[in-house]
Amino acid sequence: MESMHHLLYQIHGIEVIVISIAILLCDAIGVLVLLSTVAKSVINYFHKDRHVKLMLAQGIALALEFKLAAEVLRTVTVRDLNELVILGTIILLRGAITLLIHWEIKTERDDEEKERLLELEISRSEVKVDVVEK
Repeated sequence: MESMHHLLYQIHGIEVIVISIAILLCDAIGVLVLLSTVAKSVINYFHKDRHVKLMLAQGIALALEFKLAAEVLRTVTVRDLNELVILGTIILLRGAITLLIHWEIKTERDDEEKERLLELEISRSEVKVDVVEK
């Protein structure tokens, strides 16, 4: 019986180590995604890229997904109710931010599509004017 208890204790220790590594990995990937997105966005901003806002929002959303994954993994290691409440609040806030960013991405894509269609319509009308003038 004692050997079984000792084995379960060792398994739990390994589980905690694996989860801790996974949490660190998810957090690190989230930070790297965010940093690389910001760097690309700054470079593209100075190159007058029209899609900087969309690219930045997508990068932030992806980084938040990794950070959210780390928070979900943290729920496995929660020891008391107070930690669970704090962790739940963090998850809810990050989830809400992610939803807002996805809404912003959709709005930005819709605006870009409307702008593209307007430019296409203008170029077609310019072609018609050229044909009529000749």
